[in-house]
Amino acid sequence: MAKVSIGMLGWRFDEENVLDEDGDFLPLEEMPPNDRERIVRLGSIYNAPCNACWLIHGDANVDDCETARYVYGEPLSEVLLCEEHEPDFVYWFREEGGNEYRGTEEFEDAFYEWFLEGNRAPEGYEGMEYVETDPDDLPEPPEVDSEEYDDLTGDDVSDRVGLTDEEVADSGVDFGSEYPGSGGR
Repeated sequence: MAKVSIGMLGWRFDEENVLDEDGDFLPLEEMPPNDRERIVRLGSIYNAPCNACWLIHGDANVDDCETARYVYGEPLSEVLLCEEHEPDFVYWFREEGGNEYRGTEEFEDAFYEWFLEGNRAPEGYEGMEYVETDPDDLPEPPEVDSEEYDDLTGDDVSDRVGLTDEEVADSGVDFGSEYPGSGGR
């Protein structure tokens, strides 16, 4: 049984629980409940800012945050991390007692408190090792009924990054424009 990461590193799935024999996503209702929750949640947290960066820069400077590439914890109590801060989390989890919060609602907050106290991994501390995969090889994710999974999904980017609708509107970003990487070229 192969393990796969989808969209972000950290959460791993048994391939047979989320993908069919053609490599396409199974319908959500055919996935085990825990995998289904994580797949749905990934749709809301993918491309969100790193939580550690956000703790440094805050809502006012969310543009200074790196995009999270790693996710640890359970849905709605997960920690999202960029390449730079992932070793800090792994150090906290392995060496500073973070493991005791595994599977608890306090998981996320416990890491935040440790990080806000100025704690970091020692220089040169390595994060987790992952097999590199090509994100373009991923199939289209299954459709999510936002009403059914409202507790796991955010309605828009502002929900994920802490911006109000007014701040998004005032940003001047034209969401109707085609940007590099958005399929417009």
